[in-house]
Amino acid sequence: MAELCVRSVLVTGANRGIGLGLVQHFLRMPKPPQWIFATCRDPKGQRAQELQNLASKHPNLVIIALEVADPASIKAAAAKVGEHLGGSGLNLLINNAGMLKPKTIDAETLEDMTETYTTNTAGPLLMGQAFLPLLKKAAQGSPGSGLSCSKAAIINVSSSAGSIASTFGWDFRQAVSYRCSKAALNMLSKCQSLVYKEHGILCVALHPGWVQTDMGCSFGDMPPVTPDESVQGMLKVLSSLSEKETGALLDWEGKVVPW
Repeated sequence: MAELCVRSVLVTGANRGIGLGLVQHFLRMPKPPQWIFATCRDPKGQRAQELQNLASKHPNLVIIALEVADPASIKAAAAKVGEHLGGSGLNLLINNAGMLKPKTIDAETLEDMTETYTTNTAGPLLMGQAFLPLLKKAAQGSPGSGLSCSKAAIINVSSSAGSIASTFGWDFRQAVSYRCSKAALNMLSKCQSLVYKEHGILCVALHPGWVQTDMGCSFGDMPPVTPDESVQGMLKVLSSLSEKETGALLDWEGKVVPW
């Protein structure tokens, strides 16, 4: 298994849960990235305290304010990342930020559906657009042919709850707006893979498992996967991805998730 080796990575929603776990694992790598950009809504707030503590100990960790539902915030974040990187590009963009409103189909509203879609689907779209120049630069500056996460990649953290074929967990939590937004995110990942392949950028939707995070536990029962297990699995999957998987929906163990 090849080791994931990236010079720069950006993780959205990095102040807790899977996002924070990803940052922690990147920092612990034998060869950690030269730049780890961790984004969250309020970097100076109480919910980002653990992230702040990490940044005080690791000079390669840069915290950046980012609201994925705000195009102006995304544009500003891309400019800041570009300043830090200088003439080099961004190897890995992990769109992890997301939201869930645990409502039944009868209780869903236009406002809830719109807010969930904006964060879970439109956000990754806008992130891909804003960071495309930096991703292209990384791809152009990487040796060799083919696609890989070490070269340039967009990883959209999705969910098996967005699988139309499986309808996982329907009996105990409908969460309709979440399911619809993740199904749409899976299609966005496919669309990105078709367009960005010519630029040398790999694009994949990745299901992290049902994880013991605030969001995962909102379903009522205790999820079977710890954040550490999920993140370790995802990083192992990322290290093995190639052009064969671009556009795919995979889980944290590397298995194909049915559309």
